[in-house]
Amino acid sequence: MKKSRLIMIFGALLPLLLFVFPLWNITLEAPQYPTPLGMNIHINDFSDMHPHDIKNINLMNHYVGMQYIPDAIPEFKIFPVGIIITSILGLLIGVFMNYKWFLGWFILMVTISSAGLYDFYLWEHDYGHNLDPKAIMKFTNKDGSVMGFQPPLFGTKHILNFTAHSYPRLGTYFLGTGILLGLIAFYIGKKETKNIS
Repeated sequence: MKKSRLIMIFGALLPLLLFVFPLWNITLEAPQYPTPLGMNIHINDFSDMHPHDIKNINLMNHYVGMQYIPDAIPEFKIFPVGIIITSILGLLIGVFMNYKWFLGWFILMVTISSAGLYDFYLWEHDYGHNLDPKAIMKFTNKDGSVMGFQPPLFGTKHILNFTAHSYPRLGTYFLGTGILLGLIAFYIGKKETKNIS
């Protein structure tokens, strides 16, 4: 089997590791919490970084009117199916199609991943700004508008006395590597075709 096909097949398999490793992590640091609170975001669920972290985050957020971190959101049903379908598609392309299809798979995966990242941003925005008007504690900005508590999409952000960190985890790196291998397979396949002709 050609080298380009093997790379394409391997690249198509790597996103499946999202079912094993977390996709993202959000951590909250504050003086009153010697051990930071954190949650891992998986392809189909949230999980505590330390025991009871999500419960403690929900209790804390309740006072400012933030929504509870849900046990399940619609994306947790859609994303796993999407990854399985695109991985199977990538395998079929790697085995049966010519190298031009490798580029198509790469573009498809970049598009889907970008849409997923944008959806994550929208979820964070709603989570941090759609506050209960009956909340026990209310905070406003200098201009008098209601303060939002949206965590950063990527990086670090200070929210009141908290420092929020938001970074990708191992699952994201496997996904990104798999997508990149699709592009590499395309260029190697193109070179292999030129060498034959």
